Amino acid sequence: MRNRVVITGMGVCTGIGGSIAAFWEGLTAGRSGICLVSVFDASALPIRIAGEVKDLNLSKLKCAFPAAAGERDRKIWLGLEAAGQAVRDAGLEEEMLSDALLVVGVSLETFFLGDVSALARTGSATRTLQGILQAPQAPWLQTPLDRLTQILGDHYRQAGGRYTNCSACAAGTQAIGEGFRMLRDGMVKVAVVGASDSVLNPLAMGGFSLLQILSKENHTPERACRPFDATRQGTVLGEGAAFLVMETLEGALQRGARIYSEVLGYGSSLDAYRVTDPEPDGKGAALSMAKAITDAGLRPEQIDCVNAHGTGTPKNDIAENRAIKQALGRRAFEIPITANKSMTGHLIAASGAVEATASVLTLFENTVPPTINLAHRDPDCDLDYVSEGSRPFKGQTVLSNSFGFGGQNATLIFGRYE
Repeated sequence: MRNRVVITGMGVCTGIGGSIAAFWEGLTAGRSGICLVSVFDASALPIRIAGEVKDLNLSKLKCAFPAAAGERDRKIWLGLEAAGQAVRDAGLEEEMLSDALLVVGVSLETFFLGDVSALARTGSATRTLQGILQAPQAPWLQTPLDRLTQILGDHYRQAGGRYTNCSACAAGTQAIGEGFRMLRDGMVKVAVVGASDSVLNPLAMGGFSLLQILSKENHTPERACRPFDATRQGTVLGEGAAFLVMETLEGALQRGARIYSEVLGYGSSLDAYRVTDPEPDGKGAALSMAKAITDAGLRPEQIDCVNAHGTGTPKNDIAENRAIKQALGRRAFEIPITANKSMTGHLIAASGAVEATASVLTLFENTVPPTINLAHRDPDCDLDYVSEGSRPFKGQTVLSNSFGFGGQNATLIFGRYE
């Protein structure tokens, strides 16, 4: 017999809010968190806007997580903030955390170009590099992908399994989905799952600029990301993190936990069409949605809302529109669809976790957030993309999509818990 799985804790840190309350207020108000980058000097880059987190309290975090005091990678701190919020929100006892599963989604390693440049400027770079690497407190020239997992797992003494999922923009959704499966199959009773990412550094922003997928509208950052709009030019990068505490329903009821929603299903697929382009007909994305619906034991007509991947790139939005229609059929035209990236920017690995959090809040707060900046309807994006402001919602299910580079597709379905 499979366990039912519920969400009992949430934490989030984004450019539109550094807590669940602030994030939800910003999201439902349709407030953009996209602005000129200030965490480094981006003046030499062609694209200088991003969804930047402004109010991260590093002093407080260093006190809470002393083992991370020397970290320089922003995604480490964003993840610690969101995970700490989620654990506190769930009210977990220490012994429950020690048996909990940990699954963390990440994407790219952060390289500290200042350190590399300093080595290159010396006349004996090899000797200098050897000295650095052999020093007792050797600084990392790049952050290991599993560093956040290590810090969180050690801090909470988690022995229920620690996993790092590196699958581009699908990583956060897949981290939640894999945790869900292990809970459902009885492998663990509690899981802390989520993702964190920050690509706000010269190498990452410069690299994404070369891919020609970013909006170049530096002069109007708050309008730069326009998913499903006919005038969209590209996506906007961002940073953020979100974590969920998930438990078996039985365990949550036994300890009297507050339950936000139930996790009903998870699906994933890989179409590997091109490294950066989605399959134009949306077939791989549609398969991911269909697998999640089947996994949840539902029919397409039982999906009541979609939280779209919605990047604001011309190819991705059209492909997702086609995929939603393939997966849901006539139901696709009858339900609201929202695209959070219009406000947060594209958080890469963290996008799926942040949007999963928004999906849970849609059910818990009975509200669908808007897709902002959608003023000119693209005839090829012909679904109901909630552009008039937040909308009341009484549906029972929300489907959340994440589609990543290399054809990584992942879908979660959340259900109202009553």
